[in-house]
Amino acid sequence: MAGQDITINGPDGAFAGYLASPAAGRGSGVVVIQEIFGVNQVMRSVADELAAAGFFALVPDLFWRLEPGVALTDRTDAEWQRAFGLMKRFDAATGIADIQTAITHLRGLGCGKVGAVGYCLGGFLAYLTACRTDCDASVGYYGMNIQNLLGEAANIRKPLMLHVAEKDEYHPPAAQKLVADGLAGNRLVTIHTYPEMGHAFARPGGNHYDGANAGLANGRTVTFFRQHLS
Repeated sequence: MAGQDITINGPDGAFAGYLASPAAGRGSGVVVIQEIFGVNQVMRSVADELAAAGFFALVPDLFWRLEPGVALTDRTDAEWQRAFGLMKRFDAATGIADIQTAITHLRGLGCGKVGAVGYCLGGFLAYLTACRTDCDASVGYYGMNIQNLLGEAANIRKPLMLHVAEKDEYHPPAAQKLVADGLAGNRLVTIHTYPEMGHAFARPGGNHYDGANAGLANGRTVTFFRQHLS
């Protein structure tokens, strides 16, 4: 089944999303949490791949309160600057509220269990999704600033997997150690570290993209969802 742009109705208003559906027409759901570039082709492709693996995958437009319909690339300095500007204005609390709305939307489609996977900004939000929503399983790729909100880890009730790039320029070793140490005692948390990898190593076409490690991380993610969302 082809993906489609849809409208998601939330308590604060309606916003857009991209929904990719599995060929079987049934399955568990996954909310795909955007990078700082919005609901672009990279995020749509992630959703399409998850649908091919048997999941309903929904990418909500988390920048809708600031500027609806953002779909940037990582190809130009102007787009980078615009993306960083949006990130600085973005409020994580309302973003999590919108992610919860997306989770609820997928459940309304008949998805018994719903997970979430996020990248970059979305990787940070995936951690907060595990702490603040009723998501059934969450995965974060190279999330930043998690070390500043480790106090919320006590609220994690469902499995969380984090993919950490060892040479992430936005998440240095000291911060990585704080996260690893802060979550070490939680049996629901699994952390995979990728040696020599830079930030966004799983973004196709990105400067740090590495096919082998992206494939490894993505395979772990799908296995994780099949284990916890079935």
